[in-house]
Amino acid sequence: MRWRLFLPCAAGVEALLCDEIGRLLPGTPVQARRGGVSLATDSAGLMALHIGSRLAQRVLLEVAGADYRHEDDLYALARRVDWATWITPRHTLRVDTTAQRSPLRSLNFAALRIKDAVCDQLRETAGERPNVDTRHPDLPLLLHLGPQRATLYIDASGEALFKRGWREDKGDAPLKETLAAAMLAAAGWQGTPAEGGALHDPCCGSGTIAIEAAQIACGIAPGLQRRFAFERLLPFATPEMRALMQRQRSLAQARVHAPAVPISASDVSFRMLDFARRNAQRAGVAHAIDFHGGDALERPAPVLPPELPGTVMLNPPYGERIEVAGKAARPSAEDRDTPSDFFPRLAAHWKRAYTQHPAGWTAWVLSPDMKLPGAMRLKASLRVPMWNGPIECRLYRFELVAGSARD
Repeated sequence: MRWRLFLPCAAGVEALLCDEIGRLLPGTPVQARRGGVSLATDSAGLMALHIGSRLAQRVLLEVAGADYRHEDDLYALARRVDWATWITPRHTLRVDTTAQRSPLRSLNFAALRIKDAVCDQLRETAGERPNVDTRHPDLPLLLHLGPQRATLYIDASGEALFKRGWREDKGDAPLKETLAAAMLAAAGWQGTPAEGGALHDPCCGSGTIAIEAAQIACGIAPGLQRRFAFERLLPFATPEMRALMQRQRSLAQARVHAPAVPISASDVSFRMLDFARRNAQRAGVAHAIDFHGGDALERPAPVLPPELPGTVMLNPPYGERIEVAGKAARPSAEDRDTPSDFFPRLAAHWKRAYTQHPAGWTAWVLSPDMKLPGAMRLKASLRVPMWNGPIECRLYRFELVAGSARD
């Protein structure tokens, strides 16, 4: 059986997701679309994507699509699917709706018509209807409404894929695991001496970037610790499919290895460091990360072998997210903007602490400030557009060299 899939991702990550799918499913044609990637694959491929994708937010399985003008067209669309091959009346369902320039006035009513179609069909064929579960449904459905065309998907993932299963402790503005993975992918960091070298996050918070990096360096698949919604659906609940899923997990487990490069992280908050250590323990990478307390404006660069390059990567505090701590002045409750002297002082510290290493350091900073390079008095050699939730950002690359950027 071939499945038509759409994997949504953060805006700006589509090309990176195409590359990732190419590594997970070699030879599979993929098509980058706005906000995600579409492809067709078999059940083994669907399972491999769930276990191995770091960048996709979900895996959506397309079951129906057609032009529409009103809600009755949506009801007819859902009735085309043989829902008895997916669920029984003992299963639960939920319908979510997204829209882009849809002519319909009520998305809630559109979702209701899809739910009615599923329940009416099962009542006719099985004599009972399934119940709705808004929290943990067996059959999560997603209806996407464009200006003219409606597409109905089964959300094969259930919970979003950024929920890796290890994050229990988090701070005020946690970075999603998928965005941390996108930052590492954009930097070309693969956890080897030749592809990124050592990694250090001086503002690690609850440890997301360092933990994602450590899992990459150790070959630990992001979905290895969790279960997915499709495993409860009838096409995948057979003994053969369960055995196939177990083989996929075993193959992923066999790829786990010791890290080839050092990974370190620090934070000014000892509370956040405690969170990060506990998260790393649950993620299976506590042995691969060297955690330290310390201010990003003062802590010396990690000591590396002369031939090993280093990568600094951070998602620093900014006004929309959280106040800055450390040596920079803490803003008042009325002014949550990042203190103006934090980034110039951070750049000055990097020039003192990071420019003497023979193999060099490269810094990557995620920020919504389009004038950040000027504020840091550093020349950005690359600017990668990324979205942190609703916040438009840039991932800046700075080569940490002695002297001025003009030199």
